[in-house]
Amino acid sequence: MLRILVIRRDNIGDLICTTPFIRALRHQLPTARIDALVTDYNAAVLAGNPDLSMAYSYQKAKHRNNESYAGVYLRRLLMVMQLRKERYDLAVLPGGAQVSALRFARLCGARRTIVRRDSDANQHEVEHCCTLLTDLGLNFETPRLVLSSPVSMPSQSTSGQPLIGLHISARKPLQRWPSESFVQFVRDCHKETGANFLLFWSPGKADNPLHPGDDKKALEILGRCADLPVVAVPSQTLPALIAGLARCTHVICSDGGAMHIAAGLGKPIICFFGNSSVNRWYPWGVPYEVLQKPTLNVSDVSVEEALLAFRRLCDRISHETPWSGTQHVESAAWESEYWNSK
Repeated sequence: MLRILVIRRDNIGDLICTTPFIRALRHQLPTARIDALVTDYNAAVLAGNPDLSMAYSYQKAKHRNNESYAGVYLRRLLMVMQLRKERYDLAVLPGGAQVSALRFARLCGARRTIVRRDSDANQHEVEHCCTLLTDLGLNFETPRLVLSSPVSMPSQSTSGQPLIGLHISARKPLQRWPSESFVQFVRDCHKETGANFLLFWSPGKADNPLHPGDDKKALEILGRCADLPVVAVPSQTLPALIAGLARCTHVICSDGGAMHIAAGLGKPIICFFGNSSVNRWYPWGVPYEVLQKPTLNVSDVSVEEALLAFRRLCDRISHETPWSGTQHVESAAWESEYWNSK
């Protein structure tokens, strides 16, 4: 039996965009043992994944809480010993030649390591990952994302109106839509559609050097929308965020982990892009509208532009326009030129 270890130790969105590759492996190698090695902060992405035999996770030292470095590395050593017992034929690195990923491939004792090669800059991350299929002598294919919700919840509010998820946090400053824009969008959208809203954010203080939070921004939005149907959903854990977004009929967010979670759950998305590539990171396999300004600053996106995008998205869904995960709304010419020059 062929034994494969997929090593992906980077961010949530990167791991979600790797699930089509894992699905393709399972489809073309149905009898193989396919395991994954990821970090503990994104391991919930693989919970319930039907294409994996086992998912291993480890804690990065910088993410330790009160535990000693010795404790972190001891648990990692025990995990490596377990991996070596599996006697993997292949270690596959969809994230490329990262030093730590290569180290894990070597430590686990895999007979052969396959690293993702450089690909076309205009390719989506899913396509980048799936180029590994041909390197393995398999057929190139790009399935949809695979993500399971921890709980089953109805995708609508109790009133039967749309339930729109608003995720207000973004790691990069240029990816952040201002609180006043969210407030005005909620007011205008509720007046027009009667929608209800779930407000998601990363809890904590903005000056936290390790995990900056948006408590202040969220409280400002909630306070100014106190007369509207907006429910606070601080994302204390990744499973809680996945479960919360699973309830929504639509999601509005910036490019990042929450956007890819929503895409993995099959949600139509309005997504703000700042200084990141639409071609590489657009929501895979779902209807969406991208909003990106020539300034590459999300704060320059107007509320009216967001409302127009929401109307277009709803219109497309209502007319059941066929949708392909390998296509997306055309960007302006300047955007393609900008990223092709990088």
